[in-house]
Amino acid sequence: MQWPRGMEPEHSKVCARNEIKISAEQARIWKALCRAGLWPTWYANCAWLKFENGRGPDLELGTSFVWKTFGARVRSTVRVFEPMRALEWDAKAFGLRAYHGWQLEQTVDGVWVITEETQNGPLPTLLRWYLRPTLHRGHQQWVESLRRIASTE
Repeated sequence: MQWPRGMEPEHSKVCARNEIKISAEQARIWKALCRAGLWPTWYANCAWLKFENGRGPDLELGTSFVWKTFGARVRSTVRVFEPMRALEWDAKAFGLRAYHGWQLEQTVDGVWVITEETQNGPLPTLLRWYLRPTLHRGHQQWVESLRRIASTE
Protein backbone atom coordinates (compact mmCIF):
# COMPACT_ATOMS: atom_id res chain seq x y z
CA MET A 1 0.00 0.00 0.00
CA GLN A 2 1.11 3.55 -0.63
CA TRP A 3 0.22 4.86 2.82
CA PRO A 4 0.01 8.64 3.21
CA ARG A 5 2.23 10.05 5.91
CA GLY A 6 0.70 9.41 9.32
CA MET A 7 -1.69 6.72 8.05
CA GLU A 8 0.81 3.87 8.04
CA PRO A 9 -0.35 0.88 10.15
CA GLU A 10 2.31 1.53 12.78
CA HIS A 11 1.06 5.12 13.19
CA SER A 12 -2.67 4.38 13.23
CA LYS A 13 -5.10 3.82 16.07
CA VAL A 14 -7.08 1.22 14.11
CA CYS A 15 -5.78 -1.12 11.43
CA ALA A 16 -7.40 -4.11 9.77
CA ARG A 17 -5.98 -6.44 7.13
CA ASN A 18 -7.91 -9.17 5.34
CA GLU A 19 -6.74 -11.60 2.67
CA ILE A 20 -8.44 -14.16 0.48
CA LYS A 21 -7.58 -16.29 -2.53
CA ILE A 22 -10.09 -16.07 -5.36
CA SER A 23 -10.17 -18.66 -8.13
CA ALA A 24 -11.40 -16.34 -10.86
CA GLU A 25 -9.82 -14.30 -13.60
CA GLN A 26 -8.01 -11.26 -12.29
CA ALA A 27 -9.91 -9.06 -14.77
CA ARG A 28 -13.25 -10.20 -13.33
CA ILE A 29 -12.14 -9.46 -9.78
CA TRP A 30 -10.82 -6.04 -10.78
CA LYS A 31 -14.02 -5.20 -12.66
CA ALA A 32 -16.21 -6.10 -9.68
CA LEU A 33 -14.00 -4.17 -7.28
CA CYS A 34 -13.87 -1.04 -9.46
CA ARG A 35 -17.62 -1.03 -10.26
CA ALA A 36 -18.32 0.86 -7.03
CA GLY A 37 -21.76 1.87 -8.24
CA LEU A 38 -22.81 -1.75 -7.68
CA TRP A 39 -21.24 -2.26 -4.23
CA PRO A 40 -24.59 -1.72 -2.48
CA THR A 41 -25.98 -4.74 -4.36
CA TRP A 42 -23.39 -7.19 -3.08
CA TYR A 43 -21.50 -5.66 -0.13
CA ALA A 44 -23.72 -5.46 2.95
CA ASN A 45 -21.69 -2.66 4.61
CA CYS A 46 -22.35 -0.28 1.72
CA ALA A 47 -25.88 1.09 2.03
CA TRP A 48 -25.53 3.58 -0.84
CA LEU A 49 -22.88 5.31 -2.96
CA LYS A 50 -22.96 8.51 -5.02
CA PHE A 51 -20.27 9.83 -7.33
CA GLU A 52 -19.35 13.47 -6.77
CA ASN A 53 -17.34 14.51 -9.81
CA GLY A 54 -19.45 13.14 -12.63
CA ARG A 55 -17.58 9.89 -12.85
CA GLY A 56 -18.83 6.40 -12.32
CA PRO A 57 -20.02 3.75 -12.11
CA ASP A 58 -16.39 2.59 -12.18
CA LEU A 59 -13.62 3.97 -10.03
CA GLU A 60 -10.56 5.57 -11.59
CA LEU A 61 -7.77 7.80 -10.35
CA GLY A 62 -9.26 10.95 -8.81
CA THR A 63 -12.82 9.66 -8.56
CA SER A 64 -14.58 11.21 -5.57
CA PHE A 65 -17.56 9.51 -4.00
CA VAL A 66 -19.75 9.74 -0.92
CA TRP A 67 -21.08 6.56 0.58
CA LYS A 68 -22.64 5.07 3.64
CA THR A 69 -20.51 2.32 5.11
CA PHE A 70 -20.55 0.83 8.60
CA GLY A 71 -23.46 3.19 9.30
CA ALA A 72 -21.41 6.35 8.63
CA ARG A 73 -21.51 8.86 5.77
CA VAL A 74 -17.99 8.86 4.30
CA ARG A 75 -16.35 11.02 1.63
CA SER A 76 -13.59 9.29 -0.38
CA THR A 77 -11.26 10.00 -3.28
CA VAL A 78 -9.29 7.40 -5.24
CA ARG A 79 -5.58 8.11 -4.69
CA VAL A 80 -3.95 5.04 -6.29
CA PHE A 81 -5.25 3.29 -9.39
CA GLU A 82 -3.01 0.66 -10.97
CA PRO A 83 -5.26 -1.50 -13.18
CA MET A 84 -5.48 -5.15 -12.14
CA ARG A 85 -3.06 -4.52 -9.29
CA ALA A 86 -3.82 -1.75 -6.76
CA LEU A 87 -6.73 0.47 -5.76
CA GLU A 88 -6.56 2.88 -2.81
CA TRP A 89 -8.68 5.73 -1.47
CA ASP A 90 -8.80 8.09 1.46
CA ALA A 91 -11.88 8.45 3.61
CA LYS A 92 -13.18 11.19 5.85
CA ALA A 93 -16.13 11.03 8.22
CA PHE A 94 -17.14 12.74 11.42
CA GLY A 95 -14.38 12.10 13.96
CA LEU A 96 -12.11 10.02 11.76
CA ARG A 97 -9.96 9.84 8.71
CA ALA A 98 -9.05 6.58 7.07
CA TYR A 99 -7.07 5.10 4.22
CA HIS A 100 -8.19 1.94 2.44
CA GLY A 101 -6.30 -0.13 -0.11
CA TRP A 102 -6.66 -3.24 -2.22
CA GLN A 103 -3.92 -5.32 -3.83
CA LEU A 104 -4.40 -8.12 -6.34
CA GLU A 105 -1.58 -10.59 -6.91
CA GLN A 106 -1.85 -13.29 -9.58
CA THR A 107 -0.79 -16.74 -8.37
CA VAL A 108 -0.56 -20.06 -10.16
CA ASP A 109 -4.05 -21.10 -9.06
CA GLY A 110 -5.94 -17.85 -8.58
CA VAL A 111 -5.62 -14.30 -7.35
CA TRP A 112 -4.51 -13.32 -3.86
CA VAL A 113 -6.60 -10.34 -2.74
CA ILE A 114 -5.43 -8.20 0.17
CA THR A 115 -7.35 -5.30 1.65
CA GLU A 116 -6.13 -3.03 4.44
CA GLU A 117 -7.51 0.01 6.19
CA THR A 118 -6.06 2.34 8.78
CA GLN A 119 -7.96 4.91 10.84
CA ASN A 120 -6.98 7.88 12.96
CA GLY A 121 -8.83 10.64 14.76
CA PRO A 122 -10.91 11.08 17.91
CA LEU A 123 -13.29 8.17 17.26
CA PRO A 124 -10.60 5.57 16.55
CA THR A 125 -8.70 6.81 19.59
CA LEU A 126 -11.70 6.39 21.90
CA LEU A 127 -13.29 3.34 20.29
CA ARG A 128 -10.38 1.30 18.94
CA TRP A 129 -11.45 -1.67 21.11
CA TYR A 130 -14.73 -1.72 19.14
CA LEU A 131 -13.73 -0.41 15.70
CA ARG A 132 -10.86 -2.79 14.97
CA PRO A 133 -12.79 -6.08 15.30
CA THR A 134 -15.84 -4.54 13.61
CA LEU A 135 -13.71 -3.35 10.69
CA HIS A 136 -11.99 -6.73 10.40
CA ARG A 137 -15.32 -8.61 10.35
CA GLY A 138 -16.84 -6.19 7.84
CA HIS A 139 -13.87 -6.41 5.52
CA GLN A 140 -13.86 -10.19 5.75
CA GLN A 141 -17.44 -10.06 4.57
CA TRP A 142 -16.32 -7.73 1.74
CA VAL A 143 -13.56 -10.04 0.45
CA GLU A 144 -15.87 -13.06 0.67
CA SER A 145 -18.60 -11.18 -1.20
CA LEU A 146 -16.03 -10.10 -3.81
CA ARG A 147 -15.05 -13.74 -4.26
CA ARG A 148 -18.71 -14.70 -4.71
CA ILE A 149 -19.51 -11.92 -7.19
CA ALA A 150 -16.30 -12.38 -9.22
CA SER A 151 -16.93 -16.12 -9.47
CA THR A 152 -20.49 -15.71 -10.75
CA GLU A 153 -20.32 -12.79 -13.20
